[in-house]
Amino acid sequence: MSGRYVIGVDVGGTFTDVFILDQSTGSAEIRKVPSTKPDQSQGFLAGIRAGVDAVPSIATVVHGTTVGTNALLERRGAPTGIITTAGFRDVLEMRRRDRPATWGLRGEFEPVIPRDRRLEVSERVLADGSVHTPVDTAAVTAAAKQLLAMGCQAVAIVFVNAYANAANEQAALEAVRAVWPNEHVTASHRILPEIREFERTSTATLNAYLQPVVASYLERLQAALKGDGFGGDVLIVQSNGGVMSVDTARQVPVRTALSGPAAGVIAAAHIAGSAGFPNIVTCDMGGTSFDVSLVADGQTELSPQTSIDFGMVVRQPMIEITTIGAGGGSIAWVDRGGLLQIGPESAGSDPGPVCYGLGNDRPTVTDANVVLGRINAGRPIGGKLSSLDVEGAKAAIETHVAKPLGLDVMAAAEAIIRVANSRMAGAIRLVSIERGHDPKSFVAMPFGGGGALHTGALIKEVGLAGALVPRYPGVTSALGCVIADMRHDFVRTVNGLLDGVDMAELDREAAAFRDEGQGLLDRAGVGFEGRETLLEFDMSYLGQTHTVAVPVPVRDGAGASLGIDRETVRAAFEARYREVYGRILEGLAIRVLNLRVTAVGKRPKFDLSILAPGDGASLAAADRGKRQVYVDGAWHEAGIYDRMALPVGTVVPGPAVLEQADATTFVEPDLEAVVDEFGNLLVRRKEAS
Repeated sequence: MSGRYVIGVDVGGTFTDVFILDQSTGSAEIRKVPSTKPDQSQGFLAGIRAGVDAVPSIATVVHGTTVGTNALLERRGAPTGIITTAGFRDVLEMRRRDRPATWGLRGEFEPVIPRDRRLEVSERVLADGSVHTPVDTAAVTAAAKQLLAMGCQAVAIVFVNAYANAANEQAALEAVRAVWPNEHVTASHRILPEIREFERTSTATLNAYLQPVVASYLERLQAALKGDGFGGDVLIVQSNGGVMSVDTARQVPVRTALSGPAAGVIAAAHIAGSAGFPNIVTCDMGGTSFDVSLVADGQTELSPQTSIDFGMVVRQPMIEITTIGAGGGSIAWVDRGGLLQIGPESAGSDPGPVCYGLGNDRPTVTDANVVLGRINAGRPIGGKLSSLDVEGAKAAIETHVAKPLGLDVMAAAEAIIRVANSRMAGAIRLVSIERGHDPKSFVAMPFGGGGALHTGALIKEVGLAGALVPRYPGVTSALGCVIADMRHDFVRTVNGLLDGVDMAELDREAAAFRDEGQGLLDRAGVGFEGRETLLEFDMSYLGQTHTVAVPVPVRDGAGASLGIDRETVRAAFEARYREVYGRILEGLAIRVLNLRVTAVGKRPKFDLSILAPGDGASLAAADRGKRQVYVDGAWHEAGIYDRMALPVGTVVPGPAVLEQADATTFVEPDLEAVVDEFGNLLVRRKEAS
């Protein structure tokens, strides 16, 4: 890998965050620039140019992007069509017969693909894989031409039971490609060769829906980088926490959904593990949302599928992240019942909070923090503004919250923060207490631009052991881009009883997946410090609907058997089932639903100690005086510090505000913050000292 710099770029709704690792000096820098809409590539390039004087000296750029996620949430994908088995055009609309409001009697849902662009053709494969009706390729060609005439830019081919035998779908794919004018053709067996027609239809359709949008964005990005003389590698973060090549991202853009938050979880796990905290709850608070994930024993939790929005299901391995609308830009409002609510509507980056002075007149969480003195109005983060409008924020809170609730402005501002904290605490309980984890054995890892402002309240409300604030909270996801491994996941439905499955055939298929994954790693052109193959089965007892994910040890080595045998798989299932449910069910037959294989290329990790404060750090250099902050109904004199100048070992008693270019940390009166050897802040109760 030639070149001097490895750069991670995470594009958020408000800011584009850049983490720059200089391999020649072993040093790191950060940049935070405003995100640019509608073309995020402009903010991306601005962030890189602000941090690196010569683009040709960059070895690798790793990008966490929200282009795909935003296109799904805002329904701004490309005009797309579906070619499917006769009788199955409405699978996307029927879903699982669920509804937007679980307890409501009415609700509306409009699929991303309207019914007139969902066309049927004659074909049928049975569940056992036998071909009942060969595909009518002439009808497929006619359907493709009809979709083109309707203005479609992409097409998804989804045949029922294609997971069991892809012959008909493969023939249709070849027929469509013969007439389709671009590469945006998705076949479900290439994306998800797995049982369950709705999940497969949804995933394949959303992949096609995103292909033109994501491909166009990546083309602009690559062209602009090349124009600046860049000749290195560009990698894209996946929602499973790994990275992939641009070519892979163009083919399976659905894997980029939630890639930015996933990078943040990867970084948080690495930072916390290095600091000696294997159990953490990540708390990523940006301008629009609050994203929570749990890391237990140093391992991130993967979910086999995620709902991006109601009816928009993506069945791909994703880091399990719970999202609520409680970001810094979330708008505070009083409902008809007189209750204070936060979000889900957000002021975003344009116009942003009222204190930005860009036209919004409704108060946000950020406005409340400014009014309470926790954010320095004269030194806003990100460089977007030179100062913040405190009086404008007060006026908005008074009009929209204080008067309707009969409160004064300060009490109303604190009420906004308390409601936001309560919602965030609820999200943390959801991923911890409600899944059997004791919060006392976990620390929070707050990051994003606003996470560290709410650290103390979350510690106390949830009962966490403390919090670990990373050195650069505002660019943690960008740092995660730099350290994320390359990862490729494969799946095939088995759907048979363990005692009847041909284990030798299963071993050959798993080895084929392993070799295909290794080939993708080879073609990426990235230097790895190691490689790993992971094997997992989705299994259950016969008659059960839900499965458990069962990891199985493998013998690894190109071209060799993985060593899968029946008794090893049985023992692994019983151990995992007992771990999840507390006991096994003796005498019941065991079913193997899916085979999953993952190829991992381990990218080099840098020593986090390079982020620690330098020799010039001192408490005197960090001291910025005092400021009044409002806490628990009263004003308190808080110490103000330049966090970057605090030396290792410093203990900062609350109340205190620690300021830096990318985030602000607020230490409540009954807490203290300690600077560790990596420059992290350990926030804990004072009595623990």
